[in-house]
Amino acid sequence: MCRGLSSLPSNCLERAKGIKTRLVIFLQSKRDFTRIKKSENPKSRPSSDEARKWRESLDKMLAHPYGLAAFRAFLRSEYSEENLDFWLACEDYKKTKSPVKRASKAKKIYSEFIETDAPKEINIDFETKDFTKKKLLDHNSCTYDVAQSKIYNLMEKDSYPRFLKSELYLNLTKQAESRIKQHSNSDRRSQT
Repeated sequence: MCRGLSSLPSNCLERAKGIKTRLVIFLQSKRDFTRIKKSENPKSRPSSDEARKWRESLDKMLAHPYGLAAFRAFLRSEYSEENLDFWLACEDYKKTKSPVKRASKAKKIYSEFIETDAPKEINIDFETKDFTKKKLLDHNSCTYDVAQSKIYNLMEKDSYPRFLKSELYLNLTKQAESRIKQHSNSDRRSQT
């Protein structure tokens, strides 16, 4: 009969957990891109020029749906997706006009990202945490500005440069370039 997992060597279990984690990340990333492909107009897929423009700034990349999805997939693979989630939550919070909704979102953001042992706790210093906690009582659109700025700078100086060197980004730019070549070849054939 089967003796169960306890009979396996611990290094096998650790390797299996690592493989499972990478598989989950891969499948989630694939779902993100599939969701974009289904919801977006094919013309919104990045051209090679657009994908190369993502190198100019983090803002340009985050403004493009495919750029955002690619960066999210990359961060997920590095277990730092909470940084982007926090930044996006802050952007949404700043756009909220209703004081009641803003207060609710402020508390949710704090409990999800700032509180010690929060489910998606971001890595900010104690002073920033303390300052943000004090600003939380104001419920104005600037409550999270300092923390959001620190996380943006962290992504811009740390994760973003690694993303631009990643296989994910390099493959994306190659795919965009190959689509252009295919279209130009088919255009030439149709003209002859």
